[in-house]
Formats: sequence, structure tokens, C-alpha cells
Amino acid sequence: MSNHDLRDDRECANCGHEVEIAYCSKCGQKNIETRQSFWHLVTHFAEDFTHYDGAFWTTIKYLLFKPAKLTKEYLMGHRQKYVAPVKLYIFISFITFFLPSLYPESSQSEEETTSDVHENVVSIHNEVNIEEKINTKQNVWLDKFSTEKGGIENPMTYSSVKEMDSIESIKPKELRLNKLERSLGKRIIKLYSHNTPEQVEEKFKESFSHNFPKALFVYLPIFAFWLWLFHGKKRWYFFDHGIFTLHYFSFLLLLILITDTLGHFINYVSNTTNSVSSVIFSILFAFWSVYYLYRSHRKMYHEKWFINIIKCTLMLIINSIAVIFLIFLFMLISFYNLH
Repeated sequence: MSNHDLRDDRECANCGHEVEIAYCSKCGQKNIETRQSFWHLVTHFAEDFTHYDGAFWTTIKYLLFKPAKLTKEYLMGHRQKYVAPVKLYIFISFITFFLPSLYPESSQSEEETTSDVHENVVSIHNEVNIEEKINTKQNVWLDKFSTEKGGIENPMTYSSVKEMDSIESIKPKELRLNKLERSLGKRIIKLYSHNTPEQVEEKFKESFSHNFPKALFVYLPIFAFWLWLFHGKKRWYFFDHGIFTLHYFSFLLLLILITDTLGHFINYVSNTTNSVSSVIFSILFAFWSVYYLYRSHRKMYHEKWFINIIKCTLMLIINSIAVIFLIFLFMLISFYNLH
């Protein structure tokens, strides 16, 4: 952008501070004309894109193949040449969860629609005879209780909430479903009364895919907290651990994107849904992500290799347990959000 685009007025259009040369020393905005030609828009876009393009690809190269280098560069103040950690994580997170939805699917049989219609007809038929079914089950339970006190009914064996409430009301208290089981049972019954099992599975996958990025984002400060616990508080700030966490999770997401993209491509070419290549990519992903953690941790915190192995192993165990719990929690939230 040439200097002839600068305004004659030396007062900053953004904050009113006096501009000495080109940039305002108070807010940093360039003192250029507020209304420009279309050609200026094109050249400005080209300049910004080439600058971002160079910084972006350098950042991606270091992120994938230079463990902890981006974090160390950022903490030393070398920030202009790379994409900022927060922007990097947001961008990679967006393309990782958005791009796979655009991939073409391999050709498969499309008999599911006919099957769905058939199952809906069966469901309607069952609802017509629901009263007879409830009375029959009530009699069965009364006969059972007259001879023995055992055998709790699974919520999945009920065909309606009305049936479950009716039969649960005649059970002895020690054999009744607890509040959580009844709540979950009612949710399951309502879902399956209006949806086929395939539809419920598809809706759950979609709901979980929407909630997973949120779960990952929630876990970022938790991961940084474990790092904070394992390292000296005087030498390292929580901010340092946060930058390391952002770069490591950006690496994981990018690795997931690459693995998923290659898997989709091979499956599409080979016209299959499950191939040996997908398993191989998953194994390579797991190996490289674990190795990357050990390597980046050692380069970042400069600890002896034995101490580094112990700390990283403990962190893997702790984080694995925490991630499993978090995934279970978000799976439960995703299930309760189904309609």
C-alpha cells in the first residue's frame, strides 16, 4: 500500500490522536483515506492474503514437524512471522469440524427409506394395541410377584411411557427403577416411539459432533492446569502452559483433519466404508500424537529425559481419565438434546 493513499488530515480517524507519519502511535491504525477505489480493494486483499499465506504455511510446517518450536518462538516475542495461537486454534478447529461435512460419500445401498417406512407402520400398529399390552404385562408382573421377588424390568423392554408408569406402579419399591433410570427410560421410549433406531443413531452422532468442539474447548484450561501442577510455579506462568496447550491441541486437530481427509479419499476411491488404510492412519495418528507430546514437552520445559517420560506418562493417564469422563458427560448432554 503506497503512501499516496495517506490522508492529508493528520488527525487519526479512529481515535483523534495526531498521526506523525503513517500509523497512529496511540491505536495503531494507518492514516489512509476512508473511501477507496475497487482497485485499492483488490491490491489490499492481495497484500493481506500473501502476508497471511506466508505466515500461515510457516506456522503449519512448524506445528506439524517442529514440536514446541511455535510455543518457544511466541514466548520469546517472535510473533509477527506466525499465526497467533488463539487464531490458529479457532481456524484449525473450524476447518476440522466443517470440512469433513463436504466430503463425498462412497456409494451405498439406499434401502433405508423403505425400511424406515416399514418400521413406522409397525410402530403405529403397536400403539393401537398398547392398552392390551399394558394389561397383559400387569398380569404377568402380578403373577411373578405372587411367587418371587426378583427380576427388574429394563426400560428398553417398555414400548411406551404409559406402559412403564403403569407397570412400575405395581412393583415393590425395592424393584422399581430409580429416578435416573426412569428419566433415561422415558427419554429412550419417546425417542424410539417417533424415530427408528437408525434415525436415533444418526441424530445422536450429529448432536455429539456439534457438542464435541465445545467439549474440546472446555478441556483446554484443564489440560493447561495439569501442566501447571507438574511444573515450577516460579519459572513458568499459567500463560506459558496455556500457549503450549493451544499449540498442542491445534496440532491434534490438524492431525485429525489430515487423517480423516486421507481416509475419506481412500474409501471414496475404493468404494468402501471401512478399509485397512483407515486403521493404519488411526494407528499412525495415535503414535505420532503421543510421541509429539513427549518430544514437545521435553523441548518446552528442558527436563531430563527420564523425568520427562515420568511426567508425560502421568499426564497421559490423568488426561485419558479426564477426557473419558468429559466425553461421557457430553454424550449424555447430546442424548438429552435429541428430539
